[in-house]
Amino acid sequence: MQNIGFKEDLTHEFKSDRTCLSDGDIIDAVVAFANTDGGDLYLGVEDDGEITGLHPYHKDSTQLAALIANKTVPPVSVRVEILSFSVPVLKVSVPRKTAVVASSAGKIQRRRIKADGTPENVPMYPYEITARLSSLSLLDFSAQPVADAGYDDLDPVERERLRNIIRTYRGEPQLLELSDEELDKALQFVVLQNGKAIPTLCGLLMIGKASAIKAHVPTAEASIQVLSGTDIKVNESFHLPLLAAFEKFHATFNAWNTSEEMEMGMFRISIPAYDPRAFREALVNAFCHRDYSMLGRVRMAIEDDGLTISNPGGFIEGINADNLLDAEPHGRNPVLADAMKRIGLAERTGRGIDRIYEGSLLYGRQLPDYSQSNATSVHLLIPKGPVDKAFIQMVSEEQQRIGHSLPIHSLMTLNALKVLHRASVNEIASFLHKDEARIRSVLESLAESGLVDASGTGRGRTYLLSERYYRLTKKPYAYVRSHDINTLRYEELIMELAGHQGHVSRADVVELLHVTPSQAFRLLQKLVKAKRLALTGKGAGAKYIPKDSI
Repeated sequence: MQNIGFKEDLTHEFKSDRTCLSDGDIIDAVVAFANTDGGDLYLGVEDDGEITGLHPYHKDSTQLAALIANKTVPPVSVRVEILSFSVPVLKVSVPRKTAVVASSAGKIQRRRIKADGTPENVPMYPYEITARLSSLSLLDFSAQPVADAGYDDLDPVERERLRNIIRTYRGEPQLLELSDEELDKALQFVVLQNGKAIPTLCGLLMIGKASAIKAHVPTAEASIQVLSGTDIKVNESFHLPLLAAFEKFHATFNAWNTSEEMEMGMFRISIPAYDPRAFREALVNAFCHRDYSMLGRVRMAIEDDGLTISNPGGFIEGINADNLLDAEPHGRNPVLADAMKRIGLAERTGRGIDRIYEGSLLYGRQLPDYSQSNATSVHLLIPKGPVDKAFIQMVSEEQQRIGHSLPIHSLMTLNALKVLHRASVNEIASFLHKDEARIRSVLESLAESGLVDASGTGRGRTYLLSERYYRLTKKPYAYVRSHDINTLRYEELIMELAGHQGHVSRADVVELLHVTPSQAFRLLQKLVKAKRLALTGKGAGAKYIPKDSI
């Protein structure tokens, strides 16, 4: 029998139809896809991929699509098509829904991967529905009133701490003029129900008593670890209101955040192991964007290789590790995030992620790393690493010259060239996971400012950090090597291709090196003058043959 050629996974499901699969099983599979990442259901395929074909009852694709729409709430519109194999197979393509979907019988399911790597459909429990809605930005969990909590669960001591933070971090000064009750309402710490002020999750998290937080929000746990090799220096877990937790995190961070000094002209500047502003924004993000319906902890770990901050709850819908800097700012807990901004703890523009990246880039260190994040947690590593003093001085001097900070994409592009040495627009865009048009614009702006040198035209145009940077590194030979290396490398690549084919044309060189036809012609003529190639033919039929093969 014929095999379909791939295996089941999170977005592909096989169903046998030899005995006519029930409508209920089809609806359950569609609901599970809609509540996860969408996917394709193949009807008439066994679990091992063997194609056994459709039952005659399911050969009317229009009827099946209508059945699915009628048996799902809200209705799921699917695309149904019959695939032509040795026997027919029905493919049902299910979109990912931006709402929680149930069957008309009331079953709510989702897909997951089992320990053996195969997928399965499982029930979606009430707390998972809340998490799903939060990740889709359809529910602000932090704005919900906390059942059984009372106004006396808010701590006057924490409210005074809040006022001190507003003063220290230059939050909205108008908040300081409000009474306690007015302040709680302004920051949405309470909602009125039947004339009584009931704490919201945001209010309880921000200024609630520790005992009330542990009783009503047991998921709101945090931990701090400091490790030196395998030696544990600090290891604490606690349930505290966020503002008290922040002070505890900051005290530990400040105690272990070492620094070194650098001379710049007449001044000495201190370079911390981790930028305090980047740390603060990372911590704010962890608390504001965590999923409070999930068990887990906001965790800070300071280790030999870097600072880790992680939180329960994956990236929300539309956000991933590659588009963090470009995506429209929006979070899982808007009311909590808004309170953080208004009291001065969070970046008011909603671009705190820029601060996190800037904190590493300004010191010439490796980029923050979100690659270990997954569907259930966000994991940020800020690498420690050595500082690049030449990079720091070059950026600092340029910022003093222009009178403002360099944009984050300019810093990222400079950092990419530091790693790649010499690269094209395509190579830099691929390295940074950014759009080529944007990177090209950034590079040309940097070239105009003298921070980057450019050579070539069109697709063959390449860039490298300017001589200014290499002069500051006291390694001018590195600039000369990077500046001239392409010509030498191009010649060897042309000779290698000529050796493989027995000849090479100008079109071959254009395709090989992504240079213009005129650049290709000059490279070939140089090799002819060096007596490494010989020209045969004319015009479109011109070929260049290795001398040693003549």
